[in-house]
Amino acid sequence: MDRREQAVVFKHNGYNCCQAVIKAYSDITGMNDELVRNLGSSFGGGMGCLEGTCGALIGAGIVAGCANTITPKTPANGKKLLSAFSQSCGDTICKNLKGIETGTILCSCDDCVRNAVDALEKEFFEK
Repeated sequence: MDRREQAVVFKHNGYNCCQAVIKAYSDITGMNDELVRNLGSSFGGGMGCLEGTCGALIGAGIVAGCANTITPKTPANGKKLLSAFSQSCGDTICKNLKGIETGTILCSCDDCVRNAVDALEKEFFEK
């Protein structure tokens, strides 16, 4: 199973979107399950519970900051992830992605998780 589908499985088995992305990279970051759950605990339903940045994108940012293979550690890494994710999903804000105010879903949670993994792979792991 590829990493993006592994992350979706985690999402369907008790992890929020942020935690699922982080968990999918635990082999690279060396994070144990308790740390994965703790780091991502505030980002289920997006930062601020749908009002803010998608949790899957935040999870990708956490992975970029914790993976020893990604150097240098700079704000530009977050910009790369945000740009790739936004292109794939159509937005970066959870409530907009879910269509809370518009009624139009731009990207499902599962696809947000997949797209966050894709952004990490594209920007940092596919060489």
